[in-house]
Amino acid sequence: MLLQRIITASILAALIALAVYQLAIEYFSLVLGLITLLAAWEWSNLISLNSTLKRVLFLLSLTLPMLGIHFWTLLLELIASSFDWTDVRTYSGALEWLVVPPVLFWILVMLIIRKNPSGALAIKIKTRYQLVIGWFVLLATWMFLSRLRAFYGTDMTMYFLLLIWTADVAAYFIGKKFGTVKLSPEISPGKTVQGMYGAVAAGMVCAIILSLLFQLPIMIASDFVLLSALTVLISVYGDLFFSLIKRQRGVKDSGSLLPGHGGILDRIDSLIAACPFFYAGVYLIYRGVS
Repeated sequence: MLLQRIITASILAALIALAVYQLAIEYFSLVLGLITLLAAWEWSNLISLNSTLKRVLFLLSLTLPMLGIHFWTLLLELIASSFDWTDVRTYSGALEWLVVPPVLFWILVMLIIRKNPSGALAIKIKTRYQLVIGWFVLLATWMFLSRLRAFYGTDMTMYFLLLIWTADVAAYFIGKKFGTVKLSPEISPGKTVQGMYGAVAAGMVCAIILSLLFQLPIMIASDFVLLSALTVLISVYGDLFFSLIKRQRGVKDSGSLLPGHGGILDRIDSLIAACPFFYAGVYLIYRGVS
């Protein structure tokens, strides 16, 4: 099983790296959108939405705003190039504010699970509200990962992905070797406090390496170390959130598309929570130095 996971993860990592570095932003957003829709289909199954028509309508409800945001951003870039604006982000501030709700949502999820995992597991949410939650978090992930690639470049996007992957690997192996205290045994018996600390430490090491490679000033480097650590922490609880949903549904995986990993949601659950938080932090850091 571990070998199968490694092989699948290696192939996925190579394909994602190619997408980040080789695809134009519009094609990158399209590929990301397709992945988001696959994840949305799995989400509709997790919340027991059995009607095919309702599932299709759910996908459509995601597709339309994704297209709207995508073409709006392209229009802003066209206008910016016509008027010689140096930074299109300055003229899309209304969309930047949309990062606040998902950041607050994931912080709230982290606090609830951390304080009372049993209580969180016992919460029963109606299907229509679960649909709204899925729509909300998946649209936010697509939007801010696309904008991270469009506005902050391929290196920053790849750094974010490597940060989450490294943290996941560190959490697994450190938890396996040194884990003694369960993080939230009611939700995910395999996760340990030691694994979480290892993930956060790995995130900080990633930020230090980034700072050295790009010779960042000490203040900016410090900001990235803090941002990376907090992003990893949020990602851990994003993983626990989806584990909670799966446990309520009584399933181990969200799907079976990826050998050794389960479904799309099983592979990107940490990333979904981390993406808006990381984007907000990068935005604030860049605003601070501009």
